[in-house]
Amino acid sequence: HVQLVESGGGSVQAGGSLRLSCAASGDRYSGSSLAWFRQAPGKGREGIAGISTSGTGTAYADSVKGRFTISRDNAKKTMYLQMNSLKPEDTAMYYCAANGGAYWRLSPSDWNYWGQGTQVTVS
Repeated sequence: HVQLVESGGGSVQAGGSLRLSCAASGDRYSGSSLAWFRQAPGKGREGIAGISTSGTGTAYADSVKGRFTISRDNAKKTMYLQMNSLKPEDTAMYYCAANGGAYWRLSPSDWNYWGQGTQVTVS
């Protein structure tokens, strides 16, 4: 199993930046790909970034490419999402997820473990 806890959300003005963190624990962390998803009110959950077990492979949704950067520190068992040039349409609950499969598959059904989420509001 993998347990995930997100932090770092908050309110920011358009054009600003935030960095989200996802602290992981559990015996399957080292073999897990990780990803960030988000869900805005009234919308489905959207996969926005994924990262391989080593951190050398990354994938992004077009909606965040060039503005968001995913990374992980395996020594700290923590994943990050650096969000720059934030827009009001980035407002959502942000979730981290883990699985043992491909990091580039950003459909929610491909991911097994989920955190509780952290809210990001851009005005």
